[in-house]
Amino acid sequence: MSDLSALSTWLGPLLAGLSAPRQRAAMVEVSTYLRRSQAERIGAQLNPDGTAYEPRKPRLRRKKGAIRRKMFEKLRTAKYLRKAATATTATITIGGRTARIARVHQYGLRDKVDWRRPASPEVRYPRRELLGFTAADEAAITDIVLRHITVGG
Repeated sequence: MSDLSALSTWLGPLLAGLSAPRQRAAMVEVSTYLRRSQAERIGAQLNPDGTAYEPRKPRLRRKKGAIRRKMFEKLRTAKYLRKAATATTATITIGGRTARIARVHQYGLRDKVDWRRPASPEVRYPRRELLGFTAADEAAITDIVLRHITVGG
């Protein structure tokens, strides 16, 4: 995951020169871009550094004719991958009950296979970074903010 502190210190003073409504418009566009890029990256099953997610373990018994989906397919939807923006921040979060599952995969934590059953075995899940910034994201954020500063949105 990339560190955005350098980008923040560089763009912060530039954004401060804009009026509050123009700052908010820039942040709304940044959050919209980030939600779209994160959803595309999750759909491609890639970590922010470009490596593929570790695949699921093969199941012992699979129902014949069962539909196989990619991991986190529903998580990509706007219902779960939520955006928010104020005049000073652009935020992407994973909402609802799925935030717990996303946190376990984001950091590679231990969790029960079926959290609803107390007797369920506990497993360490591989790290699959759902939210993170790529170099392309940093460049796009810079372009969006500079466009709002020079053109006015």
